[in-house]
Amino acid sequence: MELGGFDIDAPRWDQGTFMGRLWHFFSITDCRTALLPDARLDEAKALVESCRAGTLPPGTTKEQLYYAKKLYDSAFHPDTGDRMNLIGRMSFQVPGGMAITGFMLQFYRTVPAVVFWQWVNQSFNALVNYTNRNAASPITPKQIGVAYVTATSTALATAVGLNLYTKRAPPLVARWVPFAAVAAANCVNIPMMRQQEILNGIAITDENGNRLGHSQKAAVKGITQVVISRVTMAAPGMIILPIIMQRLEKYRFMQRITFLHGPLQVMMVGVFLVFMVPAACSLFPQRCSMAVSKLEPELRDAIVSQHGDAVRYVYFNKGL
Repeated sequence: MELGGFDIDAPRWDQGTFMGRLWHFFSITDCRTALLPDARLDEAKALVESCRAGTLPPGTTKEQLYYAKKLYDSAFHPDTGDRMNLIGRMSFQVPGGMAITGFMLQFYRTVPAVVFWQWVNQSFNALVNYTNRNAASPITPKQIGVAYVTATSTALATAVGLNLYTKRAPPLVARWVPFAAVAAANCVNIPMMRQQEILNGIAITDENGNRLGHSQKAAVKGITQVVISRVTMAAPGMIILPIIMQRLEKYRFMQRITFLHGPLQVMMVGVFLVFMVPAACSLFPQRCSMAVSKLEPELRDAIVSQHGDAVRYVYFNKGL
């Protein structure tokens, strides 16, 4: 098959629709790609770069290119092209998230257990947030440390405080404490980990990718969408699963296998995350847009004076 002129960066599915983005993220969050060795990922990157350069190896098929791009998107940062650490990749969200969330939901009754699993979860989240940031806005080790400590403290304070407050509340309310802590921490963790984007602005471009400057308002919009996506990602498993478990635990057979409740919750969380990770990532376009009229006055005026009405929208990578 002749593949001359094949644009490997053109979306395989329409990114302007939710379903198109859903198929895209089902592809790149496929947890099977997390099992592949670095050498295989590097081969995929080399093939993608060869395609971009117009020097494809003879006999390369379109399906091979699509698979190489899937591996590339799952493992390499869209801004830098560097291979991301395994735990921080979205393709690791299902195995990593199901284990941590399952145990948070299982061990919610005692303060030491709450503290430990919230700390584990926030450590995981901090790494994911750092890995999937907009890499055009660097962050210092000190800022990473402050973000980590702040988010972890928020999660622990929320979880322990609500855990003590709900001692006399209905059992189901206590089971929802982990979600409240996770949601609160996400509202702190993500903005803190990406504070440089808020302070200095995020790189914006025109429709053709030409750099136009940096915008703080664009950064706030992108980060807000990421926070909403992350909370949505966790919500079904952490809200619905406690209801399911509370009803199941009334049955005698479940009371005989209490030692399996933890593994059972881990597996059930996994079922939720298989669908919710790509669905939550698909809520908003990865290449976010913003009207020039909504930008900071100085930046808006600079764009209008240089390009007139030719540029009405700016674009930026919102991160994941």
